[in-house]
Amino acid sequence: MAPSVRKNQLLIVLLGVLIAGAAPSYVVAQNCGCAAAECCSRWGYCGTGDDYCGTGCQGGPCTPAAPTNDVSVPDIVTPEFFGGILDQAASSCAGKNFYSRDAFLEALNSYSRFGRVGSVDDSRREIAAFFAHVTHETGHFCYIEEIDGPSKDYCDEGQHTVSMQCCQGFGATIRAINGALECDGANPATVQARVGYYTDYCNQLGVAPGDNLTC
Repeated sequence: MAPSVRKNQLLIVLLGVLIAGAAPSYVVAQNCGCAAAECCSRWGYCGTGDDYCGTGCQGGPCTPAAPTNDVSVPDIVTPEFFGGILDQAASSCAGKNFYSRDAFLEALNSYSRFGRVGSVDDSRREIAAFFAHVTHETGHFCYIEEIDGPSKDYCDEGQHTVSMQCCQGFGATIRAINGALECDGANPATVQARVGYYTDYCNQLGVAPGDNLTC
């Protein structure tokens, strides 16, 4: 597989996995091939009812989604913002010459609602949350693979359920992504690390981080 193709695919996976955790109410992913009377849920499963046809529904007889706003994600994720994260990775990192803002923007084409629902401040917080989790998970775009090898299948239905409800605040995104290992006192240091990245990026993007930052 050509490096450029793999690079874009990995960033699409990062967007899909982390947006699903960081902003479950805004996710729009690929159609999951449901029957005509069923909805494709925000997690990519088929069914009926609010859990499938409500917030984040990707296809089928969905409840009307909130309209997108006029925010330009590329205008917020500037070369300086993206580079400020990547520049903190050591020169020896595999991701140093792997990740790029251009690849991020190309991957973004698969998620047209990312950072474009709600108010301008909502958009900025969503973008800050996404990059906070990306920073934590990849070590400032240093790693391109799991450090200890593959530890979970992000496509396994067991990793997400439609019963997971979106709550308010950055803490809910931590719980959605890695709650069993970090929340409720399981690993307060990593929770605080994520919160630190999030509040830093909110400051850079000129938006208040909001309430309920921890889980």
